[in-house]
Amino acid sequence: MRTLRYSINVTLDGCCHHEAGLPPDDESMRYWTEEMARADALLFGRVTYEMMESAWRRPTSGGWPDWMDAWQIPFAEAIDQAKKYVVSSTLSSVDWNAELVRGDIGRAVQRLKEEPGEGLFVGGVTLPLALADLGLIDEYAFVVQPVLAGHGPTLLAGLRERIQLELVDRQEFRSGAAAMRYRPLRGTT
Repeated sequence: MRTLRYSINVTLDGCCHHEAGLPPDDESMRYWTEEMARADALLFGRVTYEMMESAWRRPTSGGWPDWMDAWQIPFAEAIDQAKKYVVSSTLSSVDWNAELVRGDIGRAVQRLKEEPGEGLFVGGVTLPLALADLGLIDEYAFVVQPVLAGHGPTLLAGLRERIQLELVDRQEFRSGAAAMRYRPLRGTT
């Protein structure tokens, strides 16, 4: 069975808007590239899929855009080549090595988890909340940014029940950010 990992940047006050934290650097991009390498596929909701596609899809010219620094290219290549599943009731089709997931999200994600492989990586805000409520997330990886945003969407806002976690790994970055990996303590709410 594949592990479902939820990974996201979050500020100290819980904001998980993609522009609220520190700008990416070589160390954080290396971390995210390694995170994606731990997964067989990426699972996104429509908003996250469209945002990631607009930033990280390889242009039809075949080369990466001029704004991209050399240290960003391994991440861009990893996400561009990754298999993607997109949960959406509004999109009629997807490409970028992706397929639509429709219907009962709990059953659909459980089927994806039951396939052989290393794991699934889920990002975003809305979809992970639904998956957490269903008890489908096996691991949480938060890169906590040393920033107080004071606004924006907050991490897992609206979670129906408390989920107690155990820390299984911690990595500190030069920027002051810290990547912390947790697993749910099953049966504890």
